[in-house]
Amino acid sequence: MATDTAKAETEDGREARTRPRFRPVGSRLGALILALNLLSLLILFVGALALNEWRRGLIEARQESLMAQAELMSNVLGELGITTGVPTPALDEYETARWLRDNFVPVGQRARVFDRDGLPVADSYMVTEAIPGAPLDPALPAATPVPEPDLEAEVEEDRRLEQARLELATEIETALTEGPQAGVRRDESGNRVISVSLPIRHVRQELGVLTLEAADVDEILAAQRAALMPFAIVALVVSLFSSLLLHLFVARPVMRLSAAADSVRLQQTRAISMPDLEERRDEIGDLARSLETMTRALSDRMETIERFAADVSHEIKNPLTSIRSALETLPLVKAEAQREKLTALLQQDVRRLDRLITDISNASRLDAELARDRPRTVDLTALLSDIVDVYQTSPKPGDVPLHLSINTPGPTRIVGRDGPLGQVIRNLIDNARSFSPPDGSVRLTLDRAPDGSQDIRIRVEDDGPGIPVENLETVFQRFYTSRPKGTQFGSNSGLGLSIVRQIIEAHGGRVWAENITDPDDPDHITGARFVLALTPLHTRP
Repeated sequence: MATDTAKAETEDGREARTRPRFRPVGSRLGALILALNLLSLLILFVGALALNEWRRGLIEARQESLMAQAELMSNVLGELGITTGVPTPALDEYETARWLRDNFVPVGQRARVFDRDGLPVADSYMVTEAIPGAPLDPALPAATPVPEPDLEAEVEEDRRLEQARLELATEIETALTEGPQAGVRRDESGNRVISVSLPIRHVRQELGVLTLEAADVDEILAAQRAALMPFAIVALVVSLFSSLLLHLFVARPVMRLSAAADSVRLQQTRAISMPDLEERRDEIGDLARSLETMTRALSDRMETIERFAADVSHEIKNPLTSIRSALETLPLVKAEAQREKLTALLQQDVRRLDRLITDISNASRLDAELARDRPRTVDLTALLSDIVDVYQTSPKPGDVPLHLSINTPGPTRIVGRDGPLGQVIRNLIDNARSFSPPDGSVRLTLDRAPDGSQDIRIRVEDDGPGIPVENLETVFQRFYTSRPKGTQFGSNSGLGLSIVRQIIEAHGGRVWAENITDPDDPDHITGARFVLALTPLHTRP
């Protein structure tokens, strides 16, 4: 008994150690993965925002600089009065071009003057000695065939030029009607330029529009992309680091668990055991502990099945051996009385074999039935009353009386399966009746545990010879059939009490056996008592 108790404590401790820890705050691995991914995205987002503001600031600063230059130049052109025509003044093309040539225009900028109708008057590219654009391709050797013109490229070039002229004309018209304009657009070469346009006024008369262009937008964007590279590199490093962590802490352990599961499947081992993973306090640790518990349970189940198969083989061989011996002896017996005795022995062995096979079939189906049958509320008072009524209304010759006592106030409901629980009560009643003398009785009592645990107890007592002290735990083992003298041989298979314990433990309860002693003589055993302890409905977690 002490050994069994220690084993139960060890199993409970192992179960407590391997039970997954549920964390309502969330997943640790999930939080780590989410944090790393959010960090890389945050780095890129902050970098993009910062560089976008920086680019906007650079473009705005460039526009302000061009606007200041344009205001100065337009004021000078307006104040100088480089005009012709009376009484309506207009810009003098020659003087305006000469003034642009004589006055400094920074490199990389382009100044253009348009009259009030939007027609060009002067262009800094026309009056400077510098030739804008890329150098021409070297001349082809003589007799080189002229390449066919690319019509699609020419059409695209015409469309681009037309679009650039339209944008420029729109800017000039807006400057004449609404005042100074600033923006980013495409020029005739297809380059993005920062452009400002201001009207040129002489006194109150609008003479035209001055447009300044700076073609360093692409340089600003290139600088922005270069400035974005550190953020992208940091985000890449964070992503690589998070990927490495995922590989080390998720992918590799899962691969190890998969390999261990394959080894179990190939029956190289019976259970998964990875202490380094089981000690982890995250989902991988929970998975490792769950797999270890599952494979250990499967291993225990396989060992139980193997032992059960060996016991079944041993138990079936006994009646088969007896039947074979009787059949071999039967042709040799001449006396009718001996033949009848052998025939009775054959019938008894056949009945024993039939009962044994029936009980084995019920025991083997028990796990599947318990898994299929969903737990529900069971009223133990009603269940016991119905079972006792069936026994009392259909008695068999020689059955000892059965008495039911309900000694507990209030509800006696539990969460369980009424079918298997009814089988438990019937097995205990049949077992008690088989041991009780003809003048004895079987007593079924429903009460509460006296230790204050609020457990509901079911006690089944008889007036039989009791149970040897060393067998109080052994009686729950499979095929244990030690019975007193005078009991009909083969009437029990030894599986009834084993089924009782299996069902009660599946309901989270306990069952044990004890002897009933005489109060005046503690050494005198007056019967046996089987006690079931089940948790009531209102105290379940």
